[in-house]
Parts: sequence; C-alpha cells; structure tokens
Amino acid sequence: MNTVLLTIILVPIIEIYLFIKVGGQIGAFNTISLVFITAIVGVIYARYEGLNTLKSGIIQFTKNELPAYEIISGATIALAAIMLIIPGFATDVLGFLLLFPLSRKLFLGKFLKKFKKKTSVKKTYIDGEFEDIEDDKNRKI
Repeated sequence: MNTVLLTIILVPIIEIYLFIKVGGQIGAFNTISLVFITAIVGVIYARYEGLNTLKSGIIQFTKNELPAYEIISGATIALAAIMLIIPGFATDVLGFLLLFPLSRKLFLGKFLKKFKKKTSVKKTYIDGEFEDIEDDKNRKI
C-alpha cells in the first residue's frame, strides 16, 4: 500500500485515539486547552529556530560555503511548525522532536548520509609532467 495513503488513514486514527485517552484522564476542556497551548508555544519556538537557522545560513554564505544543512534544517522546521499547528498529540510530539536542534540533527544526520552517498562525485586527476621554458625574445612559441 502507498505510504502516503497509509499515513493519511493512520494519523487521524491515532490522533482520535489519543484525544479519547487523554480527554478521559484530564477532561475535555483541559485536552482542548493543551492542544492550543502546544500549537502556540510550538509556532513561537519554530519561529525562533527558523531565525537561528537563517542566521547560520547567512554566515555560511559569507564564508562562501553552501548552506546545505541549513536549507534542509529550514524545511524541517517548517514541517515541524505545520505538525504543531495540526491538532493532535502524536503530531505535536513529532513536531517538537523535529524542532529541537539535537533531535533534528539526529534525524537529518541519517538523511544527509544517504544524500551524500548518492551525490558524491568521483574526482578525476590528470597526471602529467611539465618543464619550465625560459622566455626567449627571439623565439616564438
């Protein structure tokens, strides 16, 4: 079965199950409040992390380096912010894991290793000899 279709089906089922379990323990009002609080705090922290990643990317540009990690990290932070806005506890946990720099590095480390293996270019070298030729004013090359 297609993973996207499976995700579209399973995520709401898991979220509804968690809403029922958590709502049974702490009450409906507290559950709804918790969902709103995690969304607000998550988006604020996502903005903060996004600005830090942007600053880091600008520093990489000033060093004439490609900010590959910062680009992928920025996309991951955007995905985390979307997951935090979506109501639910499972998406909030995954969103916060993608938002914190340490866990994001762990997730992206595995992805970047796979990406580097696919895009690695074999460097070719040309072996040769050279000889210094002194310039002669009368000699034309």
